[in-house]
Amino acid sequence: MQIILLEKVANLGNLGDVVTVKNGYARNFLIPTRQARRATEAAIKEFEVKRAELEKVAAEKLATAQALGESLTGKTVRISQKAGVDGRLFGSVTNADVAEALVKLGFATITKTQVRMPLGALKAVGEFSVNVALHTDVLVEVSVQVVRQAD
Repeated sequence: MQIILLEKVANLGNLGDVVTVKNGYARNFLIPTRQARRATEAAIKEFEVKRAELEKVAAEKLATAQALGESLTGKTVRISQKAGVDGRLFGSVTNADVAEALVKLGFATITKTQVRMPLGALKAVGEFSVNVALHTDVLVEVSVQVVRQAD
């Protein structure tokens, strides 16, 4: 299906690009989340009229994400979990736990889908680094310190 992108989409294209994607991806994700529209002649003409406005909104989103990224850079999140004597956790620390801890630190706009854990869920006591994707162009590294919960 031919679509026109209304904002930058990772691994797909930038604002205004006309790309071909699978029908399901367009119908079930891109169009409902208002990241794209079907690329009909009328839609392309309408997009060209609104292009400056959409670019301004995209620039504002990027600036907001960069400002949040600067304040988030170098932060350490401390999460306490029950652990055994050998340091292995009873359970694990997931991206939802990290996002919840960041919200408690005052970063209310961060969701669990923005937290990227390259090694998967954390299953041991220690210090790990995870990435927070605030925007397609803004990726911030945050340190997560997993400590044993006091009994």
